[in-house]
Amino acid sequence: MMIWLILPGLVLGAFALTAGLRRYALSRQLVDVPNLRSSHTTPTPRGGGVAIVICFLLALPLLYSFGYLAESDVWALLGGGAWIAAVGFLDDHGHVAARWRLLAHFIGAGWLLWLLGGLPTLQFGDIALDLGVPGYFIGALYLVWLLNLYNFMDGIDGIASVEAICVCLGGAVFYLLLGQPQAMIVPLSLAAAVGGFLFWNFPSARIFMGDAGSGFLGIILGALSLRAGWVDPTLFWGWLILLGVFIVDATWTLLRRLIRGDKVYEAHRSHAYQYASRAFGRHLPITMSVGGINLLWLLPWACAVVLGKVDGVLGLAISYAPIVALAIRFNAGKREAIN
Repeated sequence: MMIWLILPGLVLGAFALTAGLRRYALSRQLVDVPNLRSSHTTPTPRGGGVAIVICFLLALPLLYSFGYLAESDVWALLGGGAWIAAVGFLDDHGHVAARWRLLAHFIGAGWLLWLLGGLPTLQFGDIALDLGVPGYFIGALYLVWLLNLYNFMDGIDGIASVEAICVCLGGAVFYLLLGQPQAMIVPLSLAAAVGGFLFWNFPSARIFMGDAGSGFLGIILGALSLRAGWVDPTLFWGWLILLGVFIVDATWTLLRRLIRGDKVYEAHRSHAYQYASRAFGRHLPITMSVGGINLLWLLPWACAVVLGKVDGVLGLAISYAPIVALAIRFNAGKREAIN
């Protein structure tokens, strides 16, 4: 039972570290000042996501010592997560050119895939597809896209934190449904670390996550989804369903901007959640709606897939359909007139 003491320790640790990082950011003038492409109106310190990084990475050796993680998993998450967080930290403190960031992202993804064993077997109905070596390339694209979309979607107070907590709780539920409660501790540990940070990031945020935190969450959630897929192929589909809000909004927005010929690496505020927050005039309703969609819509469909009640592809299509409709309704990817 001592292992369960780690969870409240992670919450308290992340809470205290975020407070310290807020003071550090203010002293170093690491502050996001609102501009025409911002979704906030008040200058706010950034970089608080480093608390999530530190707390979760410090927990990994403990989880290994209790037998909840294999040694290769520890090195995968520790090395890949720390590398991506370091790149984000440098970008938060200055600027790293997009091409070098992207190269670093693929290096981190390659490290994770090498130690996790690559892309797990994909289940399409009765067909099990093992992609072998090409799976490493597809897996790298998947991880790098998740990393970057998480950065894109971290644009209003609390949304990235709420998404991560909901996804991790859902991932823990999957293991419980499959009779593997000991596997719950890893996603729950990440949820606990994010929970301690969320106290400071909940609308109205007193500190932002920053690239170090958002990139770290993106690639770690991706890694946990791949790791789950190696446990049972249905779990990978379940994780993809849980990540639906972020995947759909970011991907739909990117596609529209690519088709239009926009420079996709430039800052913008044309995601559906950003249009929605401006329509409602506040961040809180949108952040809470994301949590509601995750828990009340996506999680039940994901559980149905994990339990074998619904095929993974069918469950993904059904669960994503209304989110696509919401993305269209809120003009995801539409060019905004900047006055």
